Amino acid sequence: MWGGKRVSVVLMTYAERDSIRRVIEGFFDTGVVDEVLVVNNNAEPGTEEEIRSTPARQVYEPRQGYGHATRRGLLEASGDLIVLAEPDGTFVPEDIRKLLVYSEECEAVLGTRTTRELIWQGANMEWFLRWGNWAVAKVIEALFNTSHLSDVGCTYRLLRRESARRIAESMTVGGSHAGAEILLLAIASGTRFVEVPVNYLPRVGISSVTGKPLAALAVGLRMILLIVRFRGRMPRRMPRPAALGLDGRPTSENAGDRVQL
Repeated sequence: MWGGKRVSVVLMTYAERDSIRRVIEGFFDTGVVDEVLVVNNNAEPGTEEEIRSTPARQVYEPRQGYGHATRRGLLEASGDLIVLAEPDGTFVPEDIRKLLVYSEECEAVLGTRTTRELIWQGANMEWFLRWGNWAVAKVIEALFNTSHLSDVGCTYRLLRRESARRIAESMTVGGSHAGAEILLLAIASGTRFVEVPVNYLPRVGISSVTGKPLAALAVGLRMILLIVRFRGRMPRRMPRPAALGLDGRPTSENAGDRVQL
């Protein structure tokens, strides 16, 4: 619980058999997580057994792809605050507190892995990925006139339940570039968001997306194409984020600025 609100952590798994159990236990050990929901996206053999040895709840998404698995997790999670993370050991469970602190003021809290001092030795964040994520984030910041953005690819994120459901119901991307669509949908709906720096550790095993430079480049190009097309469909004047009242909810005078997704 955090401030009287239930906290769910959603983990999408495909090739994280050797790390997922430790990650699940790490989130429960923080003392603030009420539910860990694992979306089994045709995971490698042995993963299911690792999950069953923990208190985590498991659901299955047969459609392959990060976007499909994320959408299922956002819709299935029962918490008031829903945190997306990775089961590959790259994120520190204790960093969830950073996201939760800002959840009292914003509807979405985004992690960023571009703070050099928090990138651990051996982490897969060499200059190409670091500056590539930064550059695409700045494209979004410029095109949509948003708050500061520095890492479009960070998947350690928090969404309030109402925002999570609204975004999930509007998602169309099933592949690895779905993280950018989630961000764009949040911006388009006038969601208040903020970025916070998180630790980034070496991955356990090899990523099927960022483990190879050409694969990472392909994802980045799909993100850019998605961003350009998305901007073309949006009004010239983007909605301003709604001001929050004392109860942490958007005030009624600003609610009308939201774009219907």
